[in-house]
Amino acid sequence: MRMTADNVHRTINALDLRAQYMSIREEIRAAVEEVLESQHFILGPQVHALEEEIATYCGTKSAVGVASGTDALILALRAVGVGAGDEVIVPSLTYIATADSVSLLGARPVFVDIQPDVFTIDPTKLESKITSRTRAIVPVHLYGQAADLDPIIQIAQKHGLKVIEDNAQALGASYKGKKAGSLGDLGCLSFFPTKNLGGYGDGGMVVTNSQDLANRLRSLRAHGQTRKYFSQEQGWNSRLDELQAAILRVKLRHLDTWNAARRRNAGRYDAILGGIPGVVIPRRASSGEHVFHQYTVRIPGRGSVQKTLSEHGIATTVYYPTPIHLQPIYASLAYRQGNLPETERACQEVLSLPMYPELTPDQIARVAEQISSAM
Repeated sequence: MRMTADNVHRTINALDLRAQYMSIREEIRAAVEEVLESQHFILGPQVHALEEEIATYCGTKSAVGVASGTDALILALRAVGVGAGDEVIVPSLTYIATADSVSLLGARPVFVDIQPDVFTIDPTKLESKITSRTRAIVPVHLYGQAADLDPIIQIAQKHGLKVIEDNAQALGASYKGKKAGSLGDLGCLSFFPTKNLGGYGDGGMVVTNSQDLANRLRSLRAHGQTRKYFSQEQGWNSRLDELQAAILRVKLRHLDTWNAARRRNAGRYDAILGGIPGVVIPRRASSGEHVFHQYTVRIPGRGSVQKTLSEHGIATTVYYPTPIHLQPIYASLAYRQGNLPETERACQEVLSLPMYPELTPDQIARVAEQISSAM
């Protein structure tokens, strides 16, 4: 389709970060200016304050800022002792970082299928995957909704395993009255710019109720040092910088308002799309509150619908088109098509529609109209 001036004007992006920025522009500029005036850029007062604020927000005793969400996973896994030859249970419907973090430590990811209605790891499939080498389970709170944590934690405790929550997509979501990320041994956050709480570059954090784990994480993020120029073990250079922390502190004050707007927009989508045959709207688990990092529907024959939307200037995304267990990086693990049927089916059907707090009712109606016409 040739894009006309009218089409460009009417484009609906999957995410509009500029709209968010314009609403808090002066707050952001003041926060950045404060850091520039201080000339303190690494692990300074802004990082310390953000760690305290995130810990309070999540309901945990400690939070440790790191350089990215991927680093949060790597350091969390290392902090609980995962290393070469170990196994870690993960879902396959997630971003590659969930599994890659395991591999980077010399351990082996073991993939488990999902619950098809909520897209998160299926607790009933866990015990059959546990071996003498299993060290941890990493449930992913996908699209903004918490996995079913109670049975996961019960199974982990029964077998002496650690639970590390991958909470990159669900900061602010809840599970049975507690914040996602706070129920396992460790919770890993990402501040990638597209997240509900996103910085203006990479950043991450690990939350925990264990003082021992928090202390080890602080050592691991700084080359394994327990004091300046004295390293106890191999570590990383993985530090959240002051500029990102200052920006995130501003945005954290708005997070609950933004998440509430995402839920309202999800409700608007539901009201229209729920009546279109062939479209399966996302289910909210009764155990908690969804924060709709993504609004993800199922549409068999997704390709033609996505093409129609694109032709009308509506951006959509597929999270994720190829399950991790079938990607070339893990060919040596010898997974085959059909090993994780619900994950594989989801990868053929899921479609994430435009979702952000500033999305208007008219834009949502336009998206739904084009989906209806394409079905």
